[in-house]
Amino acid sequence: MSNDKKFDLVVYGASGFTGKLVVEYLVAKYKDDKDISWAMAGRNLEKLQSVKDDIGVSDDIPLIRVDSDDLSSIEDLTSQTKCVLTTVGPYQLYGNDILSACVASGVDYVDLCGEPGWMHEKINEHREEAKKSGSRIVFSCGFDSIPFDLGVLFVQNEATKRFGKPSSSVRGRVRVMKGEFSGGTAASMKATMASLKVKPHLFEALINPFSLSDGFAGPQQADDSKPIYDEQLKTWVAPFFMAPINTKNVHRSNALMNHAYGEDFSYNEMWVAGPGDEGKEVANAMASANPMGGDDAPKPGEGPSRESRENGGYDVLFCADHNGETVSASVAGDMDPGYGSTSKMITESAICLVKESPDLAGGIYTPASSMGERLIKRLEANAGLTFKIEG
Repeated sequence: MSNDKKFDLVVYGASGFTGKLVVEYLVAKYKDDKDISWAMAGRNLEKLQSVKDDIGVSDDIPLIRVDSDDLSSIEDLTSQTKCVLTTVGPYQLYGNDILSACVASGVDYVDLCGEPGWMHEKINEHREEAKKSGSRIVFSCGFDSIPFDLGVLFVQNEATKRFGKPSSSVRGRVRVMKGEFSGGTAASMKATMASLKVKPHLFEALINPFSLSDGFAGPQQADDSKPIYDEQLKTWVAPFFMAPINTKNVHRSNALMNHAYGEDFSYNEMWVAGPGDEGKEVANAMASANPMGGDDAPKPGEGPSRESRENGGYDVLFCADHNGETVSASVAGDMDPGYGSTSKMITESAICLVKESPDLAGGIYTPASSMGERLIKRLEANAGLTFKIEG
């Protein structure tokens, strides 16, 4: 990739709800940082200007008109930046040409994708070309799947220190998740279900935990589709609605890191409901609930108030089991997961990719396999995440 690009990153979708939060974060955290150059992009220049005015973005930050249906505008975008940060989903509807242009031109790309069927297709379609062009593609740089992907890496690093080898089994347990469901995520799930009508072969990619692992097929994984009692934690746990994407990314990380966790690695991810009969009732209720909130779910472009975002948060426990011993670690965030924390995570991912990953070759990555501990440090220093060894 050429070093004479105007911008380190361009926020595509800057007038959308999450894109606007990314811009707010860039202004708040990096307004005086002359080492980071960026711009705002979207379909409507008037809306972009309105966002600039509302947030108080410097006049030095340019606006770029880009339409996902206009190839010339996409090529104009990629000609100017080292990295495209896109919040414009569902990606299977609006991300194909942007991704293709980045791969073809050797430009880096980060998104918030939680659409495993589309990711499966794009990995197979672009993997070799990205290696040749030098483009570094990193999917899933929001709540799905950074806390989980990096949480497993974090606990496995500690397990390796203690036991001399990584654990062959890690349990992810969501202890707290306070925040509204993302309208973009809801739209992505609906688009995925619709795509199965015309691409039924993608159903296998949705149910196979190794569908993003470049052909590798690991061992049978624990059943996380119904409530169970976690004997080690002495609590009932319920299915977690984001596990189908997070587990695939964790296994892809393992495959891309030359099976750093082992070829026999097993990972399951569930929601803590509580102990005793009451916990069992809660787990059953969680298993039968609609996580998207039915007709009341926010629409793409909508989201919670600032007060709601700032009062949100999450806390996820990771247990690495080894011969009767367990290493426990946690990842916590200081804002609601779907918007406030997500907007900070994708921004730090883009900056980390461009500024701190000069030796990373072209390819299609996960957060853990591309930036790993460098990104953990950035998220702790800047984005309100805490990674902690608990036991």
